[in-house]
Amino acid sequence: MTEMPRFDPRDPGWEARVAASFARQSFMETLGARIALMAPGRVELVADEAPGLKQQHGFFHAGVSTTLADTAAGYAALTLFPKGFGVLTTEFKMNLLNPGRGERLVASGRVVKSGRTLTVAASDVYGESGDGSRVHVATGLFTLIALEGMDD
Repeated sequence: MTEMPRFDPRDPGWEARVAASFARQSFMETLGARIALMAPGRVELVADEAPGLKQQHGFFHAGVSTTLADTAAGYAALTLFPKGFGVLTTEFKMNLLNPGRGERLVASGRVVKSGRTLTVAASDVYGESGDGSRVHVATGLFTLIALEGMDD
């Protein structure tokens, strides 16, 4: 297994800045998503099962999985950006691996390569059940841009 790279944030106040930015995302509130883990270059989000998040077969909608993966990757990137810079996704590729089943979805975003302007990150989404079992729902690769003056 490959060891996770170590990253050093360029803003000593990165944790408060990331948490404040996430709190302003009304769509995350709609999904009931919350930050479960935050570390330099890594963010994990969780969304519990809710009727409004399902598709016609009772699984989490792929849009929920994709949104959580994108947001986890974006905030993983933001943990490393300097103060005064915001994050936007410029490109992503998602592979849906299994139906989104379980009591919650967990999206784990991690930076692969942190650059001054562009950052590449990856996310994996898992469906978790109360008994601790997990199913790998989706995986994605993301390119994110650091935009000065966005004040995330």
